[in-house]
Amino acid sequence: MIEQQFDEQLAWQSEKLLFNAFGASLKRKFGGRIQRVSIDAGFTCPNVDGAVTRGGCNFCDNRSFSPSRRVRLKQVSEQLANGIASVTERYSKVSGFIAYFQPATNTYAPVDQLEEVFELALSIDPRVVGLAVGTRPDCAPDSVLELLERLAEKSSVSLEYGMQTIHQPGLDWMNRAHDHASMVNAIDRSRGRGFECCGHVILGIPGETHAMMMETAAEVGRLGFDSIKLHNLYAVQGTPLGEEVLRGEIELMGKEDYVQTVVDFLERIPPETIVERVSGEAPPNYLIEPKWCLEKSAIRLAIEREFVRRGTRQGDHHNPPKVAPSERPRPADETPESIRSQIDRRSRLPVLKMQE
Repeated sequence: MIEQQFDEQLAWQSEKLLFNAFGASLKRKFGGRIQRVSIDAGFTCPNVDGAVTRGGCNFCDNRSFSPSRRVRLKQVSEQLANGIASVTERYSKVSGFIAYFQPATNTYAPVDQLEEVFELALSIDPRVVGLAVGTRPDCAPDSVLELLERLAEKSSVSLEYGMQTIHQPGLDWMNRAHDHASMVNAIDRSRGRGFECCGHVILGIPGETHAMMMETAAEVGRLGFDSIKLHNLYAVQGTPLGEEVLRGEIELMGKEDYVQTVVDFLERIPPETIVERVSGEAPPNYLIEPKWCLEKSAIRLAIEREFVRRGTRQGDHHNPPKVAPSERPRPADETPESIRSQIDRRSRLPVLKMQE
C-alpha cells in the first residue's frame, strides 16, 4: 500500500500537476478518459425518514445535485444507458464509465437488494469499469462493507462518505444527526478492503474559522482517505439554508476566500490523496448564492494560479500522523441499531428503481 501511494504521488508530480487531480488519476489507472454517470435508485436518508431524525440536511435538495431527480425517476438500467449515450455524444473519446449512485444515502436499504442494484449497474454495459457509492458514515455496517469488498474483487469501487466537517457544531447545524466519531468508526472499518474511500468536505460552514477547516484537513491525512471532494457551501431553492440566505441571516464564503482556503487545505493533505473536486455547483435555476460557484473552470484556474504564486503543491505542509492509517486497528461496528435494522434484514424496498 505504501508503495502504491508513493507511485501515485510521483505520477502526478512528474506530470507537472499542482495537485493530484481526479481526471488524470483515472486516465493513469484505466488508460483513457473515464466519465461518471449519475444514477438515482430512489434511496432516502435516515435523517429524512426518522431513523435518526427528520428534516434532512439543511443544505440538501437532491434535485440540485442529480439530474435524475429533476425528471420522472427512471429505472436504474435506463438511467445508466441514457447517461452513457449522452456522455458519448458529448465527448468523442471516452474509454469507460463509472456508475455513480449519487443522491441521498446509497447504502440505506436491505443489503441483499443493494447487491442486486449494484451488480445490475456493473453488468449493463461492458464499458462500465466501476462503481461509486455516496453514503453517510453511520450507514456503513460491516455487511455493506463486505458486499463492496466482494464487488471490488472484479471492478473498481469507491465508497464516498459525507464527512463534511469534523466539528460537532457544524454537523448539528446541518442536521446531520451523526457525530465525527461515526466517521472515524466507518473509515477504520472500511480501510484495507480493496475499495477506495472518498471523503466529502464542505468549506464555509457558518461558525467555522479558517483554523477549524484546517483541522478537518489534518484529519483527512490522519484517517487516510484515498480521495477527497471539496465543496463550497452553496444555497439552493427549497432548502432551509436557502431560506436563511434569502432572509440575509447567513453570508456565504466569497470566491477569493474560498480559493485561498482550498489551497491551504490541499497543502495540508497527503500528496497521494486524489482530489476529485475543488468546488461545488448547482443548476442556475436552483442556485441562490454564491453565483461565482457557477464558474467551475475559472475557480480551478484561480486555485492553480494561487499554487503557482505561492510556489507550493498539494501536500507541501502535510504533517504525517504518528500512527499511519494502515496501522490503525479495525474497530467493532458501531452503526446505530435504528439504521442497521433497515439494512441487515431480508426484504425489499419497493421504491428502489431497478429495472422493469
